[in-house]
Amino acid sequence: MEFLTFKSFISINVLIAFYYLGAFVLPIFLIFISRWIVIKFKILQDTTNFLWSKLNKKQKVKIIFVFTICFLFMELFWRMLFEFLIAYIQIRDALVN
Repeated sequence: MEFLTFKSFISINVLIAFYYLGAFVLPIFLIFISRWIVIKFKILQDTTNFLWSKLNKKQKVKIIFVFTICFLFMELFWRMLFEFLIAYIQIRDALVN
């Protein structure tokens, strides 16, 4: 009953499970969604292929590097968000008990 009335928070184990689910499944899901969008809208695929063919090797490496850095920062933010939630629950438990 305490869970339904929000007198007790969800377990830290549940938060950790959601963290791993989001850290591994979300990037794969985003890759599939972006590919689906590119295939669905043919003009986007043609434009992407055209622009990618006009770039030299150095520019392609820079673009891949920027997206890799963005991905790593996204993963870092995801981790920090769940660390904050876990710390909040631990602080609340320490104050209540």
